[in-house]
Amino acid sequence: MSGKALGMPLDEGARVMTVCNACRYCEQYCPVFPAMEQRASFAKADLVYLANLCHNCGECLYACQYAPPHEFGINVPQTLAEIRLGSYEDYCWPAFMGASFKRNSVMTALLLAAAFATVLFLVTLRNNPGAFTRPSPAGDFYGVVSHGVMVTLFGAVGVYVIAALAIGLQRFRRAIDLVGPMFELRALRDVLTLRHLHTTGVDCTTDEESRSPWRRWWHHCTFYGFLLCFASTSVAAVYHSVFGWSAPYPYTSLPVVLGTAGGLGLLIGPAGLLALRRRRDPALSAARQHGLDESFIALLLVTSVTGLLLLVLRNQPVMAMLLVVHLGAVLALFVTLPYGKFVHGIYRTAALVKFGRES
Repeated sequence: MSGKALGMPLDEGARVMTVCNACRYCEQYCPVFPAMEQRASFAKADLVYLANLCHNCGECLYACQYAPPHEFGINVPQTLAEIRLGSYEDYCWPAFMGASFKRNSVMTALLLAAAFATVLFLVTLRNNPGAFTRPSPAGDFYGVVSHGVMVTLFGAVGVYVIAALAIGLQRFRRAIDLVGPMFELRALRDVLTLRHLHTTGVDCTTDEESRSPWRRWWHHCTFYGFLLCFASTSVAAVYHSVFGWSAPYPYTSLPVVLGTAGGLGLLIGPAGLLALRRRRDPALSAARQHGLDESFIALLLVTSVTGLLLLVLRNQPVMAMLLVVHLGAVLALFVTLPYGKFVHGIYRTAALVKFGRES
């Protein structure tokens, strides 16, 4: 086993897991330790699997008798976080985009959203010169950016993103030797409940003396908010393509209700996670993870804020400009999905499937 693979501290990971395997004090905390105990040695595949199985709850750091300042210096959450980030870089497609995981920052995310919004503004100005000056029918988004342009643009981006995520997942599955369908009832329950974000009870660790349920609830708001927004878009597509019902839809319609609930979830959840991150013990994560986390949160917040404003102000003259800004944010979010924090949910699900089968 080489010492590093695209930023993975494999030798350190093997050392830490070997000490933990001898101690086993934390075996009741999360799936990482039962899975670790089934291994006598730790190759790259084992460490990548264990790292993505870790939910970074942090309890093992505070329970460990060998944690810093002990000379052994055992820090499981931080070591596995470093390996986890390396796995994102190692398995992404195309391979040269692996470097993007190191360059994530809030400023980069916002500049990307602004760049997409600017391009959309210029294209709209060329194709529809009066879009930003003449009054348009209330809420008529397609009167600003045509349905054909939206479908072509987001369809092309969507195909690319799905392909990149699917190839990355397949590479990860081969790496950890996960075969068969991506379904395991126990894993599905664990994903939907996020129960491994804490060890026992309902509280999550912020630092050695602070525990609360909020980290789990903010994740729930973000996760289910994202799903509700996706459901809203899917229902609207069916309305338009199957039934011929064109937007704007009433506030009480299913797409608007789903989108509003999802937008609120994506506002509350990421805002809560961002606030919690500022208070969380830095020893629980890798330093280079900060930009990855916060850039994803920033794009989620910009998308949700502009989407909700667009809903509220869709009958106002500012609607056209808001639409372009919102679409730019959504494009930036989509394009970065395979190269940002979103990947962790996919790899962690695969790791939980493998754990369910091993168990």
